[in-house]
Amino acid sequence: MIYPSSRKTVLDRENPKEKSSLDQVNFTLKPLELKDYLDRYIIQQDRAKSIIATKVCTHFNRIQFDRNLPAEDGGRSVGQIKNNIIMIGPTGVGKTYMIKLVAKKLGVPMVKADATKFSETGYVGGDVEDLIRQLYQEAGEDLELAEHGIVYLDEIDKIAASHHLIGPDVSRAGVQRALLKPMEETEVDIKTPHDPVSQLQAIERYRRSGKVERKTINTRNILFIVSGAFTDLAGIIKKRMQSHEMGFTADVSSPSHDARYLHHVRAEDLVSFGFESEFVGRLPVVAVLDHLTEGDLYDILKNPNNPIVTSKKKDFKSYDIDLKFDDAALRSLAARAALEKTGARGLVSAIERTLIPFEARLPSTNIRRLSVTGSTVEQPEAELKRLIEAPDAQEVRDDFERLSAEERADILAAIQAQSDFLQVKYSMALTPTRAGLLADFISDHFLDLGAAASQLDQIYESVEGCALTFFEKFGLTIEFTEAAADEMVRRVLIEGQAADRVCTMFTRDFEYGLNLIKEKTGQTRFKIDREAIMEPEKYLNDLITDLFQNLD
Repeated sequence: MIYPSSRKTVLDRENPKEKSSLDQVNFTLKPLELKDYLDRYIIQQDRAKSIIATKVCTHFNRIQFDRNLPAEDGGRSVGQIKNNIIMIGPTGVGKTYMIKLVAKKLGVPMVKADATKFSETGYVGGDVEDLIRQLYQEAGEDLELAEHGIVYLDEIDKIAASHHLIGPDVSRAGVQRALLKPMEETEVDIKTPHDPVSQLQAIERYRRSGKVERKTINTRNILFIVSGAFTDLAGIIKKRMQSHEMGFTADVSSPSHDARYLHHVRAEDLVSFGFESEFVGRLPVVAVLDHLTEGDLYDILKNPNNPIVTSKKKDFKSYDIDLKFDDAALRSLAARAALEKTGARGLVSAIERTLIPFEARLPSTNIRRLSVTGSTVEQPEAELKRLIEAPDAQEVRDDFERLSAEERADILAAIQAQSDFLQVKYSMALTPTRAGLLADFISDHFLDLGAAASQLDQIYESVEGCALTFFEKFGLTIEFTEAAADEMVRRVLIEGQAADRVCTMFTRDFEYGLNLIKEKTGQTRFKIDREAIMEPEKYLNDLITDLFQNLD
């Protein structure tokens, strides 16, 4: 959820203005808050998550601090270095995913590009500036918001100077130098200088106003994050460290364990790898991500917030087929993915290889449920044939019901693990009924826990607003019991009714009866329980009957 900053700059106070686009940016997010958020989505990588959460939060909190200084003291201090980050880790460990989550949590625009796309341009910085312009587009052409975005460059190790060439690798070194100014601070024209449309527009503006207008993006507050696998870097670090060791104390570990040396990386190692010292100096923060083990891959699949399983469920649901996985299947898929040594990407490949036969065949049948078991992973063609021959077999039905129950239990366990956080964030008692509603909502709509909880909270607020609407229209005070509110929310979630529609139905059902009681007795306060929501006619008849009995 995006929290607008509660503090205003001196300039804001002196010149009040309409709501700023920066109100959506969470400038005051704390490192532990961001780390906890990342923990809900990303398995392992605790050290890297902590470093990134800390330095990203510091970057944006420092911007807010500077914005609150008097105008004559505001802005970045001379010599101040941005917290640009370099991420080092093998493919498929979640580098890109982590930064996308960070940008989403902060409420800032983000652009991603592969550094290799710049390699052919040499000293020409046009492509680098195009990346800044792309950030402007991503911000909805909001200049102020774009100037507080994130630029993420992957495969940055590919622009290091080659160790296999005689003489300098001018092309790659030129790309590094082209990035120096944007990574620190420079002005980038929003319009491409060589764009003929932009030139014609500029000529027309000059003809009308007699002035040359230039709109630029300042990169002072844009955070640059770069990443790469750095395949040979561990060997460079190992050589440096072993040069200080002698005799029997020397390290004799196998190359397969060399990755651990990455945690000891220094600026001099990156220079030896092929980066210029000025480029390394623009990246003061280093975060190292570790290889994912088979157990880590299994934990990713078990995480209810993971997009891999959810995405495949959506694929099948687009054909109106419900997909469930059992634990044995997830373990087998993790084992197969680990053999590919491509991290979480291997999970996608393993799932696709298993389910493509089903995805190709089942949409043309009447089968609407698929249980992925260990046997499905081991023998997909045989299991597909068995399912098509006997889709209504008791074993098939039992498997699906079992997996549905297990999936719901896993989601409830995840909700329980986050119950304290959810109750603090949404000020809502997470009763067993509400936890069940949330679990069903997650399962039915393929949402992660955070998104589902946020939507559930909004629906409860809509239900509470229904009581306010009733008071404003009819002067009657309605108090919903907890069970009544839960029932109204259930109808929104499970039956697919819109929240405002539920309120309209409530008003229609209760307006006449409660107004009649008000006219006869003057009563203006009513308690609505679950039974009243379930059977409004009976509830009102009982109230009116009691009313006339008391009158007699």
